[in-house]
Amino acid sequence: MNPSTAFATVVVDELIRCGVREAVVAPGSRSAPLALALAAADREGRLRLHVRIDERTAGFLAIGLIRGTGLPVPVVTTSGTAVANLHPAVLEASHSGLPLIVLSADRPPALRGSGANQTTDQLKVFGSAVRQFHEMGTPVREVGQVAYWRSQVARAVANAVGARSADPGPVHLNCPLAEPLVPTDGPEWPEPLSGRSTGPWTAVHAAAGQPSAVQPGPKTVVVAGDGASQAARLAAEAGQWPLFAEPSSRARTGPAVVSAYRLLLQASSLAGEIERVLVFGHPTLSRPIAKLLARPDVEVIVVSPTGLWPDAARRASAVVTGLEVSAADTTDWLERWQHADQLARPAIDKVLADGMNGPGIAAIVGEAAGADGMLVVASSNPIRDLDLAPAVPIRTVANRGLAGIDGTISTAVGAALANGGPTYALIGDLAFLHDSNGLVIGPDEPRPDLRIVVVNDNGGGIFSTLEQGDPTHATHFERIFGTPHHTNLEALCAATSTPYHLAETPEALRAALTPTVAGIDVIEARISRTTHRPLNEALVAALTQP
Repeated sequence: MNPSTAFATVVVDELIRCGVREAVVAPGSRSAPLALALAAADREGRLRLHVRIDERTAGFLAIGLIRGTGLPVPVVTTSGTAVANLHPAVLEASHSGLPLIVLSADRPPALRGSGANQTTDQLKVFGSAVRQFHEMGTPVREVGQVAYWRSQVARAVANAVGARSADPGPVHLNCPLAEPLVPTDGPEWPEPLSGRSTGPWTAVHAAAGQPSAVQPGPKTVVVAGDGASQAARLAAEAGQWPLFAEPSSRARTGPAVVSAYRLLLQASSLAGEIERVLVFGHPTLSRPIAKLLARPDVEVIVVSPTGLWPDAARRASAVVTGLEVSAADTTDWLERWQHADQLARPAIDKVLADGMNGPGIAAIVGEAAGADGMLVVASSNPIRDLDLAPAVPIRTVANRGLAGIDGTISTAVGAALANGGPTYALIGDLAFLHDSNGLVIGPDEPRPDLRIVVVNDNGGGIFSTLEQGDPTHATHFERIFGTPHHTNLEALCAATSTPYHLAETPEALRAALTPTVAGIDVIEARISRTTHRPLNEALVAALTQP
């Protein structure tokens, strides 16, 4: 067995021992040993392998698999630009705390700086975005290599999942590999390639943190940002406090939820009475929340089990690992917010009842997914539209680490494969175009049951609602912010043999969502960008108290 094949065999086995069950490969020559070892593990049923021709798509497919399973996922690339194409996914994983494991193949160090084909400096190419970088030594035939390879892989996985730091995120192992790059005949390896009798080479145990007690008293609200988990819901219910939960918080359920919080913060006098905010997760979705967290008269307590915490306004008075609510608020504070929310829903529905619009479409798609379904939502307008829905499925997936539109289709495919059941995706037209390669899936690859709803407003609709969309900037708005593209999405779907349906009314959309989800299909719902700004203004006006 040659050194490169031995290395790859051991690395893949140790990854599996450390809990890896899914892996992604983008094809290349230098990475052939790792790809072949993963393919062998797939054939043996030890993990499931996914192959993609585009590294950016591969990276975001891994992101989706991680979001769906919660387990670390390695992505393997060849050397050169292939590695750099993973950078957007690495950044998303870094800011979302996702255990993405990058295994980049490389030429041996002696070839760097020589002009050798497809050779560049891949050392620390992702900078500070990774929790760990390590360059594996070029494999050689000598005793001691197996312990090095296995211990380093175990360490990398532990760092990726945050076993000791409670700060999960991507890691990068750069793997210089010498030819031959495919299995060859030759002498046996000088030491056994097998690992420990059971489990990983190094078992890494978590460090525990103690929760902090919080007392009732100030008028408190709980803000649940992306990834907050049920801890936010439990704290809100224990304290009898209003819960402002973003769709991807996984906390938007239960009696404390105030579904119209974003509008009420702008339109209700209740907002001015808030005295304390408990922050869970990573809130990024709305400006009203950002303004609340920046208020000098509000005490902000951030709950973060990791070494990092969100505090964009730099107003946090305390950062705690966890919370124990000592007693419930016995005033009518929660009841008043619930009453305001109940009054808001009919007012919102009345504004949205006239034809096709983003929030209305989001509510219909959320309905179709149901409380037991999985819904993947793109950044920009779709996630904000869903935030206005009366109820959002608990299993809502969104790339909110950096809130980019990169790789949304691939993320949805990965999440759907991990889900193993019907999955829905709600994305805008630019996100769809940005990752249309995500629909390119080889005939031998696992295919999910995924229904993609594309809200097509022919450009950058969110800018219509921001400062740039003010009529005073109309001269240059359409070209540099609106960015109309006039792309035929039906033809684009046809290029990959993806079933397509156009829904032109809410009723037609409901009908298109009714059939069983089988394979990947696309539903296009067209709306006008010119309605976004007036619609937002009308929603706030409908809830504004006299």
